[in-house]
Amino acid sequence: MGSGLQRRWIEISMVTPTMADDRNRVVVVMVPLPLQGHLNQLLHLSRLVSTHNIPLHFVCTTTHGRQAKLRIQGWNPHTISTIYFHEYPITPSASPPPDPKSANKFPSHLQPLCEAATQLRHPVTSLLRKLAPTTHRLVVIHDSLMGSVVQDFVSLPNAESYTFHSVSAFSIALYTSKKIREQMQELLEPDDLTTDHLSFEGCFTSEFKKFISVEHEYTKLSSGRLYNTCRVVEQPILDLLETEARNGNKLLWALGPFNPVDIKRSTVSRKDGGPVGRCLRWLDKQASNTVIFISFGTTISFSQEQVLEIATGLEKSNQKFMWVLRDADTGDSSDDIRRLELPEGYEYRVRDRGLVIREWAPQLEILAHPSIGGFMSHCGWNSCMESISMGVPIAAWPLHSDQPNNAVLVTDILKVGFLVKEWSRREQVLPASAVETAVMRLMGSNEGQEIRKRAVAIGHQVRKSVREGGDTRMELESFIAHIGR
Repeated sequence: MGSGLQRRWIEISMVTPTMADDRNRVVVVMVPLPLQGHLNQLLHLSRLVSTHNIPLHFVCTTTHGRQAKLRIQGWNPHTISTIYFHEYPITPSASPPPDPKSANKFPSHLQPLCEAATQLRHPVTSLLRKLAPTTHRLVVIHDSLMGSVVQDFVSLPNAESYTFHSVSAFSIALYTSKKIREQMQELLEPDDLTTDHLSFEGCFTSEFKKFISVEHEYTKLSSGRLYNTCRVVEQPILDLLETEARNGNKLLWALGPFNPVDIKRSTVSRKDGGPVGRCLRWLDKQASNTVIFISFGTTISFSQEQVLEIATGLEKSNQKFMWVLRDADTGDSSDDIRRLELPEGYEYRVRDRGLVIREWAPQLEILAHPSIGGFMSHCGWNSCMESISMGVPIAAWPLHSDQPNNAVLVTDILKVGFLVKEWSRREQVLPASAVETAVMRLMGSNEGQEIRKRAVAIGHQVRKSVREGGDTRMELESFIAHIGR
């Protein structure tokens, strides 16, 4: 054993010598950013870690943690005895309502919540200090935008941290450096990636860029990086990032998809009187691959004009559809959100081939349903990984953040989708004719069938990778072995 490592173990053993025999080998603390897309991913990762009988402590704000547990699909977080939830109140942030008329679709109304979440530093530090004497190694897994919250782990001799990036490896590679971007273009086929396709303009507000910059500074303290992706989806890009990480003495693991890939057809869900049961019972009546699912995530606020154009396009397409029509989540997760209006008599006219869902919908279970043949999506990374893992092709309509780059990955590199709306036209209202064309292209053309075949093939490979002997399963086992070393 090297002198440095030996010295570290001596330091650890001196924390509370009398408890040494009673300690856990490793304890994990999970610290997500309290936004749905971030919470969902780390909650799913918590399930994967807990299957190795590792005590796991999930930290969140009170309101958002409870909401995330209610929304999770494919498993019940209340039934796993090794996951412990710690929900802390934060000072209410003065969050403005979502602005559907804003030209920039970035959900700036959620920035006050993100900044308020930094108040979790003190309760998290207290929790870490309480847990440190109970374990040989205390492992902190934190969202890249919660670096300041976990920074005090460095004061504990047996603690180490790992940064979770909630976006694709492709997006991180583009953000990292010009050198990585140039190397990526050399690796991929010339027709796959052109600089004209990639843009950072309009992805974030200047205020949120500052927030990102501050939080990312703290990631320098971490020992490695975790991604919700897999080698099947992003092998060449992960190789580049792995080389860069090693140069900085960091490790990298691709552990995705975090979400369960074998969704059971639950009779319990179908008996539910709420949106979950209604969605699944309606889908059960439809033939295989005949329904397009339309959903733009929890942070998007469309104008009433755009809603009407989408409605008209879907109606004119004469294709079966399931449309989640709800405004963005508010900063305080209240149910008091703007109701989006449809043309008079619309839901009655489309009743035989369309279902409009105004509540939160069980997206993972919907995408896993055999009747779903396509997904019109904003290309948030959660949605991309869920759709890819279920073998569902994507009609991509990026709106902010990493979504334009995810759309390039889906359409130009993986070729399991196509663009509904070019990023350069992001401030324009998409007309009903373009919506109709996109739906018909995916659901009613030979091109759509070919895209679906590719999506199904990649989905099969992704699902295979999480099973015993698969690349993702072995990578997860490698990470578990590393933190339990």
